[in-house]
Amino acid sequence: MRIGIFVVAGLFPRQEPGQVLANAVEWIVAAEEAGFDDAWIAEHHFMPYGSCPSPATLAAVAIGRTARIGLGTAVSVLSTQHPVALAEQAAMLHHLSGGRFTLGVGRGGPWVDLEVFGTGLERYERGFAESLDVLVEALSGGPVAADGEFFRFREVAVVPPARLRPVVACTSEATVELAAARGLPMLLGLHIGDEDKAALVKRYGGAGFWPAYGGAHNGHVAAGVAYVADSTAEAVRDLRAAMPAWLGPGLAGYVPVDDRPRPSRDAGAYVDLLTRIHPVGSPAHCAETLLRTAERTGIEHFILLVEGLGEHERTLANIRRFGAEVLPLLRG
Repeated sequence: MRIGIFVVAGLFPRQEPGQVLANAVEWIVAAEEAGFDDAWIAEHHFMPYGSCPSPATLAAVAIGRTARIGLGTAVSVLSTQHPVALAEQAAMLHHLSGGRFTLGVGRGGPWVDLEVFGTGLERYERGFAESLDVLVEALSGGPVAADGEFFRFREVAVVPPARLRPVVACTSEATVELAAARGLPMLLGLHIGDEDKAALVKRYGGAGFWPAYGGAHNGHVAAGVAYVADSTAEAVRDLRAAMPAWLGPGLAGYVPVDDRPRPSRDAGAYVDLLTRIHPVGSPAHCAETLLRTAERTGIEHFILLVEGLGEHERTLANIRRFGAEVLPLLRG
């Protein structure tokens, strides 16, 4: 079983973005010391939900501060970037880290980012498969060319070359089928429980798609929330007291690029869901939750959001306690 941390670098009330980003690097260093396998960094723009607009940049800083832990993006938004430029960044991080970097990509959403970065709604709605194909070719270790609707350019060499297999964030059956057809592992989000995860894994391995990896070797990754306390009741109480102050303004920061309704989610109800389906509780409860999810879904790689209390020192303490008291239960 592989266990990593999921770094959103969320902006809680009265926090400064620059300090949160500096803190995030310290969380990754602490995660390496605590025995975690990797750290995956989210990308967000123009909102307090996450203060990191460039996970590749933060990963580069963390690479320089660590020696063993893997680094990944969860995810780099492909709809607002040129896939070859993203492949070049991933190749650099691959070489500079000694092979410790994994590129996670996603379609993103119909947000104002598409307007600001000039990629447009059409590429978001129709161009993800084409973008992904160009990215995969650019990370094949050889040259890349394109002659599609959104990308047309002559063959060029990718410098530095690298052979990397991206992980694809999947929130719909269409994206699951796209990832399966190309043999790319899935990254499944915070918002779904074991039953929904298992259904997507089954869909991935369904008839007509790329053969499933099978069992513990399927390569898929699942995100979750993790917080360790003396008791499960205490852990749930602490997150219910802290997380809505971040999630309320944060989730409201998703601004559509057109006149479609703004997405909405009740922050308190969302925290209740997260504490119910993820490893939040005593060390034994956290371990049992992850083992149960692995058994039900076949996924054995988890990346866990550990910053839910919104305080730097308490996040460091959570990382260290999880490493000391939960990881041994999972690996014994």
